[in-house]
Amino acid sequence: MNKKSKVVSYNKWGYIFLIPFTVIFLIFQLVPLATTIYNSFFENYRSGLTQIGPNFVGLQNYGTIITNGDLPTYFYNTMVMWLMGFIPQILLSLLLGAWFTDPSLRLKCQTFFKTVIYLPNLIMASAFAMLFFTLFSDSGPINSMLMQIGVFKEAYQFMSHVWTVRTLVATMNCLMWFGNTTILLMAGMLGIDPSLFEAAQVDGATSTQIFYKITLPLLRPILIFVMITSLIGGLQMFDVPQILTNGTGDPMRSSMTLIMYLNKHLFSKNYGLAGALSVFLFVITGILSLIVFKFTNSDKVK
Repeated sequence: MNKKSKVVSYNKWGYIFLIPFTVIFLIFQLVPLATTIYNSFFENYRSGLTQIGPNFVGLQNYGTIITNGDLPTYFYNTMVMWLMGFIPQILLSLLLGAWFTDPSLRLKCQTFFKTVIYLPNLIMASAFAMLFFTLFSDSGPINSMLMQIGVFKEAYQFMSHVWTVRTLVATMNCLMWFGNTTILLMAGMLGIDPSLFEAAQVDGATSTQIFYKITLPLLRPILIFVMITSLIGGLQMFDVPQILTNGTGDPMRSSMTLIMYLNKHLFSKNYGLAGALSVFLFVITGILSLIVFKFTNSDKVK
């Protein structure tokens, strides 16, 4: 009985320490989530100086989001820019991770280089976007250098072409997040039993064979985690294209993302459509989170 009472007393402190998190979660996450879902069933917007609603319209806002044709376009834009940034990001992170964790290379100043790699992740996305906007503007230093070396006769309008804008957005996302991805992959590589590599070397396996046959398969859970979390972050892409295109998503709305689309509804105070779009994003995020749970859970079972 004494042991049970001690366990109960220790558990009490655990619940007490959970109170701040629970209160913050309820106030800043659960209540706004419930309010967003509630607003999605109402017609509630401003037309000039006249406030329309709130009037209950059921699933009409969801139907409007699906049928107006904008959602697939902006979803396509978001996924294209995410893929353009994620593919070089994961390749670069794998290369750097394998480089830093290879004991045979005996690299010096590893701590310094790891810090430098991670530093872009600490810079605000808005600062990155303003920097790139300045660098690639019509009168910016990039155009000046290209004209001086004879690549262009006149300034190239980077912000007026679809794929250059998308490339700039993808490049910024890659630069900001490849350091974080490298750290995660390095942690996974360092957690692999060194005896596996030693056994493979004794059997005559090359470095390439060891990487593809041992390192990559054992990194599968972390690679899945990185891919899904990056995808969720890609769905929430906002600040970089918002600042780079001044919120317009130009040219021809080719860089307009889902969150920029949501922000336009919020800016126009169309809370019904904004709530419906938020619910769509919540459902997609929930599905991806379930995928992460499924893969991590299956790995534990194995």
